[in-house]
Amino acid sequence: MVTNDKGIVSFKHKIMEEVCRLAWQGKLNDDEKEKLVYDMVPGPKSQYCCVYKEREIVKQRIHLACAECPSDKPATDGIVQVINAACDDCPISAFSVTDSCRFCMGRPCQNSCRFNAISPGDVRMHIDSAKCKECGMCAKACPYGAIVHLERPCKKACPVGAITYDEYGFCRINEEKCVQCGHCIHSCPFGAIGSKTYLVHIINDILADKEVIAMCAPATEGQFGENITMASVRAVLKKLGFSDMVEVGLGGDMTAAYESLEWSEARKEGRKMTTSCCPAFINLLRQHYPEVFKNNMSNTVSPMCAISRYLKATHPGCVTVFIGPCIAKKSESNDPTIPDNADYAVTYGELSALMRSRDVSFEGVTDEYQEASVWGKRFAASGGVANAVLECMQERGEDVSDIKLLKCAGGTECKKAVMQLKLGMLQEDFIEGMVCSGGCVGGPSKHKTETEIQRAREALLSKADGRKVLENLKNYPMEKFSMFRDGSPSAGKLK
Repeated sequence: MVTNDKGIVSFKHKIMEEVCRLAWQGKLNDDEKEKLVYDMVPGPKSQYCCVYKEREIVKQRIHLACAECPSDKPATDGIVQVINAACDDCPISAFSVTDSCRFCMGRPCQNSCRFNAISPGDVRMHIDSAKCKECGMCAKACPYGAIVHLERPCKKACPVGAITYDEYGFCRINEEKCVQCGHCIHSCPFGAIGSKTYLVHIINDILADKEVIAMCAPATEGQFGENITMASVRAVLKKLGFSDMVEVGLGGDMTAAYESLEWSEARKEGRKMTTSCCPAFINLLRQHYPEVFKNNMSNTVSPMCAISRYLKATHPGCVTVFIGPCIAKKSESNDPTIPDNADYAVTYGELSALMRSRDVSFEGVTDEYQEASVWGKRFAASGGVANAVLECMQERGEDVSDIKLLKCAGGTECKKAVMQLKLGMLQEDFIEGMVCSGGCVGGPSKHKTETEIQRAREALLSKADGRKVLENLKNYPMEKFSMFRDGSPSAGKLK
């Protein structure tokens, strides 16, 4: 996990780890949860502020670790949740007067305000947050730059304006707007925002002797250093009790192959399209640009869903668990409109907590494991999806030299591109949209910095063989499951 405050992340993950330990022991009951609260914050002195407040935060984090909403909130389907007890130290006012105010006679700030929100205080000007409309005119007017914009980091990180505040200053997430990207989670310096975690459900399924199969995102290669291969990850997952692991880069091959068919058809019709892989981007379209979602989004399922459907077709009754850097994948796995998708999605930080709860760690292994082409493996980086789709079109003999692509990474770029598409102003033929900067490797739950990940990834990917995408898929029973979101038959489409 990469964050500016490792203390918060360590505290959160320690709670997850202890909850998992209790689940493995079959002791995750109310009494043990209460005991855990006091074990984490024994008192009598607090580490940060108030011992009672810290215990309340632990209590609510236990709820999230059990995939529940905080107990002081109405139950919702939203993955991203706010812990009120941790969210009360940010300034309510967006604009604030600093000590640099000279209390000048001209009062340019007061004269610029059209809402009578500024008045003289004892030693400097004062802004009434109840009247302030956050227009920023006072800050522009101040000759000393004494008025600053104190935008909360969670609100600043949200790409869709889903975060507001109630009358007490508590963060509120508008679930009709939220795309579940999770960018707000690691931007909060108090750790007040978190996501539901499904580790307890996974442990219970393993203990019930169900066939639980892990599916590791393409971004996994490089997350733990260049010595930890997919085979290493597979080995540690089996130690945890998973029946097996499949790399989702194979799903990247599947998605690229079928999406390339859609691109070819759209190209003939002169119709523009968007890709189907980033769940936060899909949520952005569905919730904020429904016409674009209906008319321009690919009907091909994501690599995660493709592998889940493949596994459920070949291992009836199995439980599929996606592992990656993405928070939004949790919302995709819960999407009732996409049948046979992953049962659960967990992040790398959650995987690390699960490993510690069983006292296992990564080790280098000599086994070789590769099911995906290098094109599917590169789905994790911005441009990887589009390049894989073009590769499939070329493998079918199509000339793609005249295709114009727009590769968007980050919420601002994605919104700009989609708005151009909506208004009929998009010059390119296809949009590859990823809400995280750099693509999936820049996801909110990445385990290292993007530079470290990319360096390790290149070392690992350089060892992959050069198999072609379409040839690779001939080794898999593509006729046994649908590759389309609506569930329509896809058998025979690649021939």
